[in-house]
Amino acid sequence: MKMRTAAVLLGLAAAALTVFAADAPPARPKAGKVEIMPLGEVRPGMKATAWTVFQGTEAEPVPVEIIGRWRDQLGPRQDVILGKMGGKAAHTFVAGGMSGSPVYVNGKLIGAISLRIGQFSPDAICGITPIETMLEVNEFDKSRPDGAHTPEAPGARQRAAIPGGLLGEFVGAGGGADGFEQRPFMVPIETPLAFSGFTDEAIRQFAPVFQGMGIVTVQGGAGADIHTNKPAPGWERSLNPGEVVAGVLVDGDMSITGLGTVTYNDGQRVLAFGHSLFGLGPVSIPMSKGEVLMTLASTYEPNKLANATEIVGTLHQDRHSAIMGRLGEESRMAPVSMKVRALDDKEKVTREKDFHFNVFVHEKWTPYLMMLTMYNSLSQMNEFVDEATYRLSGQVEVDGEPNISLGTMQAAGVAATPAHLALASWWAERINRLYVNNVKPADVKRISLTVDLLPGRRVLSIDNAWVADPEVRAGDDVLVKALLRPYRGDAIVRQFHVHVPVGLAKGDHRIVLSDADTANRMQSMAGQVDRFIEIPETVSLLNQERANNKMYVSLVISSPTAYYDDKTMPSLPASALNVMQSVQASNRSLVTSAETATEQMALPFDYVVTGSYSLRIHVN
Repeated sequence: MKMRTAAVLLGLAAAALTVFAADAPPARPKAGKVEIMPLGEVRPGMKATAWTVFQGTEAEPVPVEIIGRWRDQLGPRQDVILGKMGGKAAHTFVAGGMSGSPVYVNGKLIGAISLRIGQFSPDAICGITPIETMLEVNEFDKSRPDGAHTPEAPGARQRAAIPGGLLGEFVGAGGGADGFEQRPFMVPIETPLAFSGFTDEAIRQFAPVFQGMGIVTVQGGAGADIHTNKPAPGWERSLNPGEVVAGVLVDGDMSITGLGTVTYNDGQRVLAFGHSLFGLGPVSIPMSKGEVLMTLASTYEPNKLANATEIVGTLHQDRHSAIMGRLGEESRMAPVSMKVRALDDKEKVTREKDFHFNVFVHEKWTPYLMMLTMYNSLSQMNEFVDEATYRLSGQVEVDGEPNISLGTMQAAGVAATPAHLALASWWAERINRLYVNNVKPADVKRISLTVDLLPGRRVLSIDNAWVADPEVRAGDDVLVKALLRPYRGDAIVRQFHVHVPVGLAKGDHRIVLSDADTANRMQSMAGQVDRFIEIPETVSLLNQERANNKMYVSLVISSPTAYYDDKTMPSLPASALNVMQSVQASNRSLVTSAETATEQMALPFDYVVTGSYSLRIHVN
């Protein structure tokens, strides 16, 4: 009897252990080699487990029921697996930031959650990029994909209708057909682009560009504590499958990070997202760990709100099926120091802010991010906004080249755009000329800027000018008076002497008073038409640019000038000009002018100078 009782008790204990083991949660995935389930073995009705972070830093399991294979949706012979998510995901839906969440069947990795049905679907239906497709990303591939998402050419978001046969499989697997009725499209899960240290105004101004590329802008803390692109200690143990990963576009006192989830980590190579970030191909973007503050549930736009925390490596590839990075590697960044000061009408500093941040290096994205960060920095200074004038000075340090010295002023009312946006655009255009180079992009080592915010609309228009006697002789110093009108207040009169060179040919000539745009025009045109201008010439042209807070006085004679790259060749004989035009290379244009302007002086004003005026003189 005792033996029978003991046997029964042992049997009950064994059964209890079996039930307990069956109910025990699966082990959280770790970095290292993992067994792969080939796509050909995936079947409808399979029970799978996805891993993603809903809050904090640790991934949680999410049950997924496999609906079926959707063929040729990522490209020729590249299928997508459809699944229905349960657990917490049934409440949060397929949220932005879940991109890359790994999916396992019986401990074998099948792929990454990467797509979802469009807004308002009542079911958490996800598309899964097969891991075999993600593993095809080659870290040594230097090709640049067509249709990369860049600020000036945002790509259309991919979408496709659900085929009827697959809809039938979904219904047969227990889903409701109404899950597809409201918007029958499958789209890549939006990548939350988290902004830290940015004003509402800056995000509103620039968000449409990101949204046009399928990027959701989220305001919040995301990497503001990151001030270096060097991997943090302990990077070797970071980014386990299911954890948060971020690509850091800007870090420091303000930051921009694209957030997603790790799919695969073999101990050094990391795959994530299951789709592209921007589709740029080869990149060098700091790769960071992250933490989720909360996952916002919404049938319209569910999203993870997260922080990037520590740099642990570099993203090297941004391809259509995945982003790929390596742990422990340091990426290139362009460091920026910017001082923004508010001054009173006596040039006394009343308020000052210092900003230090780094921008990731890419020929199309760096200029745009420079524009955005400057606009944001200026938006945080509220003094004199309606009638403000901005004065910029700074230096750009380029590897192997002389420093570039820059200076300009922007005032309200000069252009249709607000002054601080016009200044940010001016700054981005200069940076663009360094990075968008057909020969070799510049290696920018350091940028230092100071922007002063001055009260009032400081604009001067060149209104009139005159000489006492237009009849002059070679060798004379001609007295000239110029009248300039400010936006408000009394006119300003300046007088100066223009020297008429000895040996100047008899006849009519001109004295031209002009703003910087007029003085720069021909030389700027020469740099723009040459498709293969190199960095030394670009740096030289930037250093030759006239500042717009000066009036330039030039003596203009009827003799041709040639502009070539960064060089000006004045007073060319017609025979020399004909020879140059006949032997010039087809891809290196020669810009010519029928006149030669010899700049004699630049009169400084603490105003934006606009306009021009021409005076005729006759040399006897």
